[in-house]
Order: sequence, then C-alpha cells, then structure tokens
Amino acid sequence: MNRILITGAAGKIGSTLREGMRGRYAVLRLSDIAPLDPARAGEEIMRADLTDLAEVEGAMRDVDCVVHLGAIAGEDTWDKILPHNVVGTWNVFEAARRQGVHRVIYASSHHVVGFYRRARFIDQTVAPRPDGVYGVSKVFGEAVGRLFADKHGLSVACLRIGAFRDKPADRRLLPIWLSPRDAVRLVGCCIDAPDYHFIVVYGVSNNRRNRYRNAGIESLGYRPQDDSEDYAADILSTPDLEDAISRQFHGGLYAQMGFDGDLARIE
Repeated sequence: MNRILITGAAGKIGSTLREGMRGRYAVLRLSDIAPLDPARAGEEIMRADLTDLAEVEGAMRDVDCVVHLGAIAGEDTWDKILPHNVVGTWNVFEAARRQGVHRVIYASSHHVVGFYRRARFIDQTVAPRPDGVYGVSKVFGEAVGRLFADKHGLSVACLRIGAFRDKPADRRLLPIWLSPRDAVRLVGCCIDAPDYHFIVVYGVSNNRRNRYRNAGIESLGYRPQDDSEDYAADILSTPDLEDAISRQFHGGLYAQMGFDGDLARIE
C-alpha cells in the first residue's frame, strides 16, 4: 500500500490518523470539504465533495486503499444524513471501483447495533438493529461494502467504531471506548493485513467491560492496548444521570431520542 486516501481527514479520527500514520506509507492523501492544514512531506491535500462523484473519482486516482471517514458524524435529520452518509458513501465505493482501488476501509458505527440491550454480548454475526437515522445510514454503508466486495472484488473492512475519545467520559462509554492509539492500530491493521474479502470489526479498545466480540478475524492482527478501566473509578464516583431508556441499550441516548415504542417487545 503506497498511497492511502483518507476522506473526512479534517475530523477527529481523520486528524488522529494523519498524525499517527505520518511516514508509515509513501503518501497520505487527505481529503475533506473542511479546511486542512498545509501538506507536509509525504502528504497530499485534495478537496473533494463526497456528493459529487466526479470529484470523488478524481481524489481516487492512483490510490491503493481508501479510509472512508467522511460523513455526518452523529444523529441528525434524514435530509442532512442522506447526501453525506448515503449518497457520499455510494460515491466512494463506486469511485474506488472505477479507479481500481484495491481496498476500502469504511467507518461504520456501533449504532448499527444500538438497539441490542447492553447486558448482551454480541459479535459481528448479529442482525443490524440501528438506533436512529445515523445508524441506518451506517447499515446502508456496510451493505454497499458487501455488494462491492462480492460483485466487484474490492477488499472491504467495515469498522463498527465505538466511542472515539481521548478518554471515556461516562458509564456508557466504559465498554465501547476506542482510544486514539488503538484507532491508529486498528486502521493500520486493516490497511496492512493480508488479503481479505469482506470483514466487520468492532472498533473498541481492550476494555475490561467490553460487550463486543470480534470473532473469526484473528488474522487481522488487531491487538488493542488501552483499557477504559483506568478511568472507571473516577466515572463511577459521580452520579449516574443516564435516563431509563438509554441505559438499557448499546446506543444509549440515540435509542432514547424520539422513542415511543414498547420496551417489553425489544428483546
């Protein structure tokens, strides 16, 4: 892998990868519609609006692998999610196909499975249970990845990212925290691993309270090092302010937003 494209490179994860992968590959091509700091040695800056297929295809030229982070990064209205997370994601995969990109690493989210109860351990084989519009868009992205892997031969990794933070801030984040260092490790493994067809990976750190299981992908080599338990004592010493609905589900507040269903019917 010589030239790696990162979409959404101005965001929090994109900025972390930019620093953490500096010098690891011959060229990091950084793309966003938001401003980026000037290119340094081994970097290229290329603005591309993900809703414009021609611009995305231009950004894909001579790329070996794309790390697709660009999106509305949280719950929002369908009108806002649709162009960026749905159309934009389709454009990334289609542009990669047209330009002969070998591998796409797609930033999915744990909100794909946000309506599973927290008491339950789950792996990548469970059916999607999104907790909102944002989660639905990420289910779509995983489905697109599966299609382009099967139909067009792309190597695709979908990362169900937990809570990317410098450190966990509350009880819900203790099981799903992803540290900056482990985020760099995870994406690096997905870029460098021997050829794989299609994989789904939960992007969390080595948290003692983790409820997610990455089954059957040991060859990826992801060995997270950080543990949210280092922060647990401080977090647990403060009052638990989470509402009764949020605290039952992996998606937390996203599950509670606009909820008017029947809790008894959600297994």
